[in-house]
Amino acid sequence: MQAQYVHDGKAVDFTPDVDVSIGSIVIQGDLVGITKRDLKADMLGSIAVEGVFDIPKDPADAETYTAGQQIYATNDGIVTDVSAGTVYLGKVIAAAAPTDNFVRVRLSQ
Repeated sequence: MQAQYVHDGKAVDFTPDVDVSIGSIVIQGDLVGITKRDLKADMLGSIAVEGVFDIPKDPADAETYTAGQQIYATNDGIVTDVSAGTVYLGKVIAAAAPTDNFVRVRLSQ
């Protein structure tokens, strides 16, 4: 049997167990995506696995992020430069100072 094209893969199906708000980081094993709209529990929706997102960072995060730097997500949806115990999210595409409220990230799988 030959492979069959399904879709471009920029978003993948996702059915949450609980309501998930827009902009939430969803971690499924090593697959990480972000919701582009509110999703209701037990209703088929999707998560974006490609694209550029401004992701809020922990206000206590005093790190400086640089373009091209690998970035990770914790289980509670916080971005970090620490790879241990986290999941790879993508790469920073614009510098972020410790005083910035977000990090601009290009999702990568």
